[in-house]
Amino acid sequence: MNRALRALAVCGSIGVLLSACSKTDGPAVPAEKASADAAFQKKLQEQLLDAKPGTVIEIPAGSYHLTSGLTLRGDGVTIRGAGMEKTILSFKGQVTGPEGLLVYGNGFTIENLTIQDSKGDGLKINDGDTITVRKVKVQWTGGPKVTNGAYGIYPVKTRNVLIEDSVAIGASDAGIYVGQSNGVIVRRSRAEGNVAGIEIENTVNADVYDNVATNNTGGILVFNMPNLSQPGHSTRVYKNKVDKNNLGNFAARGTAVASVPAGSGIVINSNSKVEIFDNDVTDNQTANVIISSYHSTGYYTEKGVSANYDPYPKAIYVYGNRFKGGGDSPDGLDLKALKIAMYGLSGHLPDVLWDGYVDNKLLVKGVLPAEQRICVQNDAEVLNADGPNKYKNPSKDAAPFRCELAKLPPVTIVQLAAQS
Repeated sequence: MNRALRALAVCGSIGVLLSACSKTDGPAVPAEKASADAAFQKKLQEQLLDAKPGTVIEIPAGSYHLTSGLTLRGDGVTIRGAGMEKTILSFKGQVTGPEGLLVYGNGFTIENLTIQDSKGDGLKINDGDTITVRKVKVQWTGGPKVTNGAYGIYPVKTRNVLIEDSVAIGASDAGIYVGQSNGVIVRRSRAEGNVAGIEIENTVNADVYDNVATNNTGGILVFNMPNLSQPGHSTRVYKNKVDKNNLGNFAARGTAVASVPAGSGIVINSNSKVEIFDNDVTDNQTANVIISSYHSTGYYTEKGVSANYDPYPKAIYVYGNRFKGGGDSPDGLDLKALKIAMYGLSGHLPDVLWDGYVDNKLLVKGVLPAEQRICVQNDAEVLNADGPNKYKNPSKDAAPFRCELAKLPPVTIVQLAAQS
């Protein structure tokens, strides 16, 4: 960026910041504090504009009120705070820029800080390779609202992504979301109070483990959406605690996650080669595991669906999990009626709920090829809801699901190889 443009960007952001001090939703920022925060934002944006490969931008402890989104365009940059609870970037009074922090670059690391109350997405990382997000919290502090930003931690079209020891709270779409990416690890993180806690969408080779997803509408989601740059496959979800994801859905109408029923533990939609194992999945009131097709979601696209889009879940392997509770109060009239019809007023839907949609073109004597089946171990109950026939002939027969699939290899990404 040339000097004149840089000066305009910095001065513009400071002018907005100073003029907006009285427009925040919370208490007015005292003039002295507003002046200090204006100086801080000016310096920080200059550091982002000037950053070169190898630059480490240290943000000291403190709570800083910003009213303009921040942008980094450059490779090999680290942004480091003094600690998740010590360095807080608050965008509650944000006037310009949709994101809190928007990043375009490779070799990017951000760690040890909190981003709060951004107007749109909290931390968006677009089209980068070798991305590390460590001990970062993104939060909307006013509770669940449709006006909260859609995504908390949001790498999209990225490669070799590590998200660890991080927290996402209050996103109106997904707290931790990785989309259209390849080579992803999400571990030791917490998602709470979001519509979707952790979501892996149209992504290839992802490991999601040692996380806690609680009090979201849906805990952990693995989705394939139509009309995106790539289909996803090969995701392992394991050693997670997925508990009490019963929060009412507060997503914007028409978004994909607006179709997720409250009380959904782990949801697989239209994805393939997904393993769910060694998780503790408990007290999710619709079902602990939901396996579904695009056809049962209700989020049909107005532009139609690409001819090469596969709407069916295939090669789904559920085994070695610990299920408890759940299924006792499903969300939505259809599922409530299904529960009562199959299990009575005091009963509950089983741990694994499948909508029943199958790719009929692949059936051989009524059965999918062995490598594309839905396989469920654990002696877990499975309900085929018969979605194609509007739940007219649901089946509790678990025999079709008693099978095994080849296990997926662990995901290896550049960061881990470099650190070993």
